[in-house]
Amino acid sequence: MDKIKDILPAVILAPMAGITSYPYRLLNRGFGCDFAFTEMIDVRSLTYNSLKTKAMLAPQENDSPLGVQILGEDESSLSQALDILESYSFKVIDFNAACPQKKVTSKGKGAALLRDLKKLSRLLKILVKKSKVPATVKIRLGWDESNSVSDLAKEIEDTGVSAIFVHGRTRMQFYRGSVDYQAISRVKKSVSIPVIASGDILSESLAKRMFDETGCDGVLVARGALGNPWIFKRMKLFLETGELAVAVNREEVARVMREHFRLYTTFFEERLSIVKFYNFFMWYTKFFPRARTFRRKLMYVKTAKQMLEIIQEFSDS
Repeated sequence: MDKIKDILPAVILAPMAGITSYPYRLLNRGFGCDFAFTEMIDVRSLTYNSLKTKAMLAPQENDSPLGVQILGEDESSLSQALDILESYSFKVIDFNAACPQKKVTSKGKGAALLRDLKKLSRLLKILVKKSKVPATVKIRLGWDESNSVSDLAKEIEDTGVSAIFVHGRTRMQFYRGSVDYQAISRVKKSVSIPVIASGDILSESLAKRMFDETGCDGVLVARGALGNPWIFKRMKLFLETGELAVAVNREEVARVMREHFRLYTTFFEERLSIVKFYNFFMWYTKFFPRARTFRRKLMYVKTAKQMLEIIQEFSDS
């Protein structure tokens, strides 16, 4: 089995439900993304032989190295899902114990497992035992502030996982408030395995701050890459040289929007491509003048031709 340090780079594209599909990953790889994750996969959907899940996991060209993140709370379903995943060529299998959404935690999954450490440990031991590739886990700083994240991290390390991804907020914070750099630092100091930090990695300067203040081994980019695939090259440049890249102009943004949408229409049917690209249009354009005007016009887009026309209008404005 390859060592995790030989697999994971310093900057990683996070798994994001409804976002990190193959076309999106492919776009970001073109801008320096060296490692990406699939969308989060519920282990039950794997055991139910879901066609949608199979499509999400199907191997694609130029999409490696790739990790898969799984979600679950049932030991039997997890075991069955790992048997299925053996036929795929993922480099890492990550277990989600971090998702704060109520629809997930109400079923005992995601961050809810931070309240049942014995169960989380059993699940992780199954993952470590059955996985033929490095097994990792993503956590938060606890369910709430009453948790000791250092103790949590040490117990997780004892399960045999190869690395810990940690978001610098508790579940009860969701995405509110500030990232707790000191708590992530305590996690790093309490374990001997790599720690990859997550939370507000929105720019190259914030990535450097995370490295400097926590001593982490890598960072996980999520929201920072939404409408901003340039972030990977910019982070690499800044971390290696301290140099800030020149901001992209409107024409470059429009060019990448067209490429992004083209990838969607190649992989998805037309209507679904439009739906999936809707939020991305807003993320790409949010810092430009007249963004609200284009958002209003976007509501009336029904065809790929109309989407390309509004992208051109944005470019020309």
